[in-house]
Amino acid sequence: MILEERIQGEIADYHYGENGILYSYSKSVLRTVENISNNVELVKQITGNQPVPLLIFLTSSPIPDKETRKFSTEKLPEIYSAMAMVSKPGLSQFIMRLLFKFQKPPIPMKSF
Repeated sequence: MILEERIQGEIADYHYGENGILYSYSKSVLRTVENISNNVELVKQITGNQPVPLLIFLTSSPIPDKETRKFSTEKLPEIYSAMAMVSKPGLSQFIMRLLFKFQKPPIPMKSF
């Protein structure tokens, strides 16, 4: 059995598949502008600065402040071309409502 190699990050760990999909395993950490900014740079390093599709396995984490939510939303299209979120029932829908309360997502998104 081959175990996937994960790249460790502060808010998530990543695996960049041969299929061009970035797999993200989120951590239960409060998101801030600083750690989101660091994460954007990490993802750009992993993907060669190209937006890629993301499959994220969500975990519950503290709700970030309004500035962090806005910053995160602005950065999404820089690093991801589309996003699929896998979580416990209700979590991904809650996150989408929180981030995109007054506007539609800047990239295609689906939750499972």
